[in-house]
Amino acid sequence: MQTIVNETQAETMTTQNPDQSGKSLNWRPYWMLCKPRVLREIVFATVVGIFLSVPGLPPLDLAFWATLGIALAAASAAAANQIIEYKIDAEMGRTSGRPLPLGQVTPRQAIIFAVVVGVLSMAIMIKFTNLLATVLTFFTLIGYAIIYTVYLKPATPQNIVIGGVTGAAPPVLGWCAITGSVDPHAWLLALIIFVWTPPHFWALAIARLEDYRIVAEKIPVLPVTDGIPITQLHIFLYTILLFVVGLLPYLTHMSGIIYLVGAIVLGGLFMYHAWLLMQDASPKVAWKTFATSLVYLVGIFAVLIIDHYVKF
Repeated sequence: MQTIVNETQAETMTTQNPDQSGKSLNWRPYWMLCKPRVLREIVFATVVGIFLSVPGLPPLDLAFWATLGIALAAASAAAANQIIEYKIDAEMGRTSGRPLPLGQVTPRQAIIFAVVVGVLSMAIMIKFTNLLATVLTFFTLIGYAIIYTVYLKPATPQNIVIGGVTGAAPPVLGWCAITGSVDPHAWLLALIIFVWTPPHFWALAIARLEDYRIVAEKIPVLPVTDGIPITQLHIFLYTILLFVVGLLPYLTHMSGIIYLVGAIVLGGLFMYHAWLLMQDASPKVAWKTFATSLVYLVGIFAVLIIDHYVKF
């Protein structure tokens, strides 16, 4: 899922060059190339798509291989993103602790890693799932790693809206890997992520405003290009839209009353924090709004799963 969260610098501050220590190759910088926090969200969204795709339990062996293949594709895309942007990452406090800016891996090593992981992903998908899921996963990888990172991200402050298409794909990929087709309800899961992504990221951008000012000429973001008040309004309006979109699984009979209650509570909570951010754009409030966005996404999918298996 294309989304932006803080990478923990402590996890990457090992040694500047692990190979010079005389020890075996340190795996941790390569793990950090995968953006593990983002990867966890992508895996979760994929699993949600997998389990919602069938009335009962999906074939667990197929579910395992589908999740692994999609996760590896996401890891490859994340590594490619860092390869392309490592000079920009070095300028920002939020990303300066990543492996490439620290010199823990070289660009060549990162490229080899991204290619190997990407090829392995495609091999797993085509062997264990189906052609449609493999093709969709491939285009999602390329869409994020190349089309979004190279062309769309530097082009417009609405980059996160456009790029949200690839970030919203994991539940669709998981669903398709199990069924071999893409149901309208799978697209509904993607729509929730798509509408969620802009207020999630813009809250982070307000909290990290100084970082984004440093790289504004290379990566335009709404709070820098259009100002805080416009961004505050955008965040609030998107949370209203998200509240409505979040009701669609119930309104389309995809889910029942458990989900409806959860969607109302979680959507209302996110909207409330967006309203607080409208009144106060301090980093503290922005961080709370950002954290609430994460609670919303995990919560909304969790209640979907619960509702799917617990019926009144």
